[in-house]
Formats: sequence, C-alpha cells, structure tokens
Amino acid sequence: MKKALSITIAIICIGLLWYLFIKPQDYQIRVKAKSFPGTINQSLKAWNTSLSNSTVAQLEDIKHLKQTIVSGDSTHTYFWNITSINDSTSQLKVDVMDIDNSFKNKLSIPFADTDFEKGSRKLVTDFMSYLNKHRKEFKVTILNEEELPSTHCACVQHNTIQTKKATAMKDSYPFLNSVLVGNGLQLNGVPFIEITDWNMHKDSVAFNFCYPIIKTDPLPDIKDIIYKEFKGSKSLKAIYNGNYITSDRAWYALLDHAEKNNIKVNAKPIEFFYNNPNMGGDALYWKTEVFMPIAE
Repeated sequence: MKKALSITIAIICIGLLWYLFIKPQDYQIRVKAKSFPGTINQSLKAWNTSLSNSTVAQLEDIKHLKQTIVSGDSTHTYFWNITSINDSTSQLKVDVMDIDNSFKNKLSIPFADTDFEKGSRKLVTDFMSYLNKHRKEFKVTILNEEELPSTHCACVQHNTIQTKKATAMKDSYPFLNSVLVGNGLQLNGVPFIEITDWNMHKDSVAFNFCYPIIKTDPLPDIKDIIYKEFKGSKSLKAIYNGNYITSDRAWYALLDHAEKNNIKVNAKPIEFFYNNPNMGGDALYWKTEVFMPIAE
C-alpha cells in the first residue's frame, strides 16, 4: 500500500510539475473547419489585418502560424496548427499563451472559466465566423488530370504579392488586349497567367499574364510585351468560381489533393480566365480553370 501510495504521489507531482512549468501552452482550443489548410492560412492573415495591435507570422509551413496580440500590459500568443482531415475539412488546434501571466493562468484554469479563456475562445470564434463567411464567396471543384496543350503567347510580366495578383491583371488587361489587336495580332484563346515563382512563406508571386496568339513572322516589337511559347504539360485540374483576388484558394486545394494522393507536382499553377472582371457581375459565376503541373 505504501509503495502504491508513493508511486501515486510521485506521478501526481510529476504531472503538476509538467503542467505548471513544462507544458508550453496555457490553454488549448480545438475546432473543426470546413476548409483546407491554404484557405485557412490566407483567411487568418487577411482577418488579422482587421485587428488592433496584432501581427501574424507563418512558421515552417502554411499549416503553422503564430499570432501575437498586445492588449494593455499583456501579450497573448496564439499558435495556430492546421491538420487536413479530408478534401473539405481541417482540424484547428490553437495553443494560447500569456507569458507574463502563464503561472497564474495555469493555476486558475482548472477551477474557473477565466477571462483569459473567454477572450481566447471569442477570438477563435470570431475568426471562424470570418472563415465561414469567406467560404461562401467561392467554390473549388477538383477534376481529373488533364494534358495542357502548348501555345504561342504574348505576355506582360509581374512581381507582386498574392492578394494583389488580380489588381495587376486588371491593370494589364485593357493594355494587353488593345495593344495586341491594334498591332494586328490574332488572339487564339482566353487570357491566362503562368506562375513562374511562388514563395508561400512570403505570399509573393512572379507571373506572366498572357494571351494565346497565332504566331506570325515577324512579330511586332511592342514595349513591355514579351513573346514566348507556353509549354503545356500533364496537370491536375480544378474549376474555381469566385473573385480572381482569391483564386489562389484553388492552388492550395490542388496542393492538398496532390499531397493526399501522393502526386508530385510543381507548385507553379496556371489559370485560364473566362470572364472579364472589369465587367463586374456576381463573382460566383466567374469561371477559372486552374492547373497544377505534375512533376515528371
């Protein structure tokens, strides 16, 4: 009996030491989100801009983010960990810390529903409301693999961040369209973008915004226009319906699909646009074909 009691006391003491001094988070919140990791990542960053004295940083990959919120003399840190469950659902685990009051929080939490807990739950609930609203603003449909054909094209080059991709396209669209037609070039399809570099840590992209053309000899020399042969390849395909500002949601969906199905891809998506955003209208009826090249 004495030995069993001693073991029990030792286990309790070890548990208390771990809980009070080693356990990294003060409080943990778990919630399921009906979305895939990339959309959660981008939504969290967008939502964070609406908060005061708050910063968010991506850690080792898109599934791990650190949010720091300063309120009065307290600094609360939220570690957002995202785990994909299936094509439409993810598990969010949010570890919350208040470094200056960690010991106090750990003592209080088992015995009362503290203001720290309530504030943490409210913040996560507010984000989930933002995410659920955003989910209704677009639709991504994953299709089969498809052989993307090659084509000659005329392009304008851009370097920007993901959230300004659509603005760059919108600014270039009238110029590209009018200049090509004005110089006697025959268009041979809908406009598209070819991502040449995607830095997922910095959310930056370099891309060519192009029109397929019928190649002529010679091609007219036009300032800011480059001519190239777009080389098609076998790719994963998705249909994106929604505003072009957030068409990168389809990129993340294709990456998630590729990971789950052990398909190696080159993270340089291609998008073909079937609507002119300058004409307005309900963005849910805009259609974009999105391709993610399969690695050879």
